[in-house]
Amino acid sequence: MTLTVGPSFSAAGGIPPRCTPFLVYRDRIGAPSELAFLRRQYIGFTRLEPVWTGRLLLPQATEVGSHLLRIGGDGPLGPLRRLLFRYCGVAPTIPFEGLAPVVHAQFARGGALALPLVRALNASLVVTLHGGDVGKDKNWSGTLLARRWAAVIEATRHFVCVSAAVADVAARRGVPEGKLVVLPIGVEVPDARPFPLSAPTYHLFVGRFVEKKGIPAIADAVRRLRADGDMTPVVFVGDGPLRPMLEALTRDVSGIELAGWLTPDAVRARMAGAWSLLVPSVIAANGDTEGLPSVVPEAMAQGCAVIGSDEGGIAEAIRHKVTGLLVPPGDAAALADAMRDVGDPTTRNRLGLAGFQAASTDLNARLQSLKLENFLLEAAAEGASPASATL
Repeated sequence: MTLTVGPSFSAAGGIPPRCTPFLVYRDRIGAPSELAFLRRQYIGFTRLEPVWTGRLLLPQATEVGSHLLRIGGDGPLGPLRRLLFRYCGVAPTIPFEGLAPVVHAQFARGGALALPLVRALNASLVVTLHGGDVGKDKNWSGTLLARRWAAVIEATRHFVCVSAAVADVAARRGVPEGKLVVLPIGVEVPDARPFPLSAPTYHLFVGRFVEKKGIPAIADAVRRLRADGDMTPVVFVGDGPLRPMLEALTRDVSGIELAGWLTPDAVRARMAGAWSLLVPSVIAANGDTEGLPSVVPEAMAQGCAVIGSDEGGIAEAIRHKVTGLLVPPGDAAALADAMRDVGDPTTRNRLGLAGFQAASTDLNARLQSLKLENFLLEAAAEGASPASATL
């Protein structure tokens, strides 16, 4: 079986001089909600060049990187080859030489799926954990991840966690403390804080419309504000299964915009013009939880005040009343109060400036990316971990 070359990749070239190619495994490459934060992890690399590898290339896959490989190819035998890889662990043959002996898997399940590749290459494995991938209860009952988790732990040199809260969850799942590394994903930061062309007049939400994002709390907070005569608009960028709840909100109150998914440039423009970014995340009933939502550093880089939940990676990134405002998870009344607070221009400008400065120093994508590259190079130099556990 071969690992076929995607349409945007040439095995004979395309890698920048002095860069060594290495495999990045993401099973479904190109999901709109992942494009920005996955791409940023490699933005500062100077010695390694990612080759994105997975079973499914979505239409926007090229936005995470220009080098793409699809397991099994697009021919008539492609589906069978992907099934053998997925269920039987049949490792494909890589169609070129010179790969660095390290595989970087995105999400816990990505680490489980990448194991056959890691073993075939005799490579080290590094897995980035994002939050829900280790937090969701459904991932740990009769799944491929559950069956292979012991082998993943044994084979992985480093589990890179996007927040300390994610590292805590991973430890509860059995990952030894010595393998855990906390490294938040950064953001591209402008040289100077952006200023909107016109006065900000709305609150903003960006993300999937799912339970862990705190959608019910936002809807309740908006109703409370409207009942008190606060008509400040609220813009929702994204989509998801809780869209009907927000459609009901648009029928009940005025000033609600459901903008759908927007381009990264359009999202940044919306952030630069907003009173606040709303990130009132909660732990969902199924255990799904946030790591560090990428929209938090993105808003900070645009000088937009962030109102977020006082837990997990959000609370690690935001200093209450200094670089943003924190509220108890699920507390709609507290969220409404915070939204009122940023209505004061002095308050929101102070928070926005401090947030921008914090993003510039603590969450700069190029600096965070260089740290990740160093981890991967160290893992490659250390050689493959023992992998005696069965798949």
